[in-house]
Amino acid sequence: MRATVIHGPHDIRLEQVPDPVIQEPTDAVIRTVAACVCGSDLWRYRGVAPVKRPARIGHEYVGVVESVGDAVTTVRPGQFVVGPFYSCDGTCPHCHAGFSSVCDHLDWYDGCQADAIRIPQADGTLVALDERPDDALVPSVLALSDVMGTGWHAAEMAAVRPGMTVVVVGDGAVGLCGVIAAKVKGAERIIVISRNAPRQALARELGATDIVAERGQTGVERVRELTGGIGADAVLECVGTADSIKDALDHARPGAMVGFVGVPHDSDPSIATMFARNVGLRGGMAPVRNYLPELLPLVLDGSIDPGRVFDLTLPLDQVAEAYAAMDERRAIKVLLRP
Repeated sequence: MRATVIHGPHDIRLEQVPDPVIQEPTDAVIRTVAACVCGSDLWRYRGVAPVKRPARIGHEYVGVVESVGDAVTTVRPGQFVVGPFYSCDGTCPHCHAGFSSVCDHLDWYDGCQADAIRIPQADGTLVALDERPDDALVPSVLALSDVMGTGWHAAEMAAVRPGMTVVVVGDGAVGLCGVIAAKVKGAERIIVISRNAPRQALARELGATDIVAERGQTGVERVRELTGGIGADAVLECVGTADSIKDALDHARPGAMVGFVGVPHDSDPSIATMFARNVGLRGGMAPVRNYLPELLPLVLDGSIDPGRVFDLTLPLDQVAEAYAAMDERRAIKVLLRP
């Protein structure tokens, strides 16, 4: 079968690899219907994270079950499924507490930009739909594999409630999904930090009420102007750099919470700022599997449409162009069709 392999910075190739097979009785093998490129994949593509040897890449997917191990009981061949960007057993104390992304038996299956995927711990990881969704719904279901659940986690960690003013730091797919989450949770005002005109327009369509193009202290002052000098009731940090976390903390009003979900890169938040201003910082790797039962019905009934973050669709054999388009900010997020 075909699979995407990263060889080094800006070196993405589609190669022939062995077909996945059942290795453990808890495994499932799915035939990929759609996959995509994640912003976190770009850290290796850009050379920020090292690539020591050629490796499969990609961690978001939807597909149809082809085979299951003898111990699998919750999914069966022929079902359309979605899962998080990690594998979990669904039974450990952390999974039951709502944090499956720190499961006692956490596992990975990097390599989802491919024709087929082996999914470990299928019972705990996969969610089956009652029927295959229409093609128009596939992008939104795919978004639940990572970015929508991650944006939702930022809103959960920031304790967004009805009537709040929320600032979203980051205009990528996760930040835009954070806008959706804040709106669903009843935020009255949603301020998005963005310099990109197409992303600003989409943010407004998804529920943003204000756009702030400035960053750093100038951006902080602009948010203060918009909030009557108070600051935001909750902040969603969806980038992961030292500057973005500092800005997020500075946007928050005293007593507010910052929900941070950006994959950390060169981040060093100021504990002194948090202490002095009674601002909390909570978050981490999103427990997407825990949110799937809540978010999937919202997609299927049309309440939310996170698939709109996909502004470019390409066949899998153009995966190198998919990475280039996102790296050059010509696309927010690229959907890949095998």
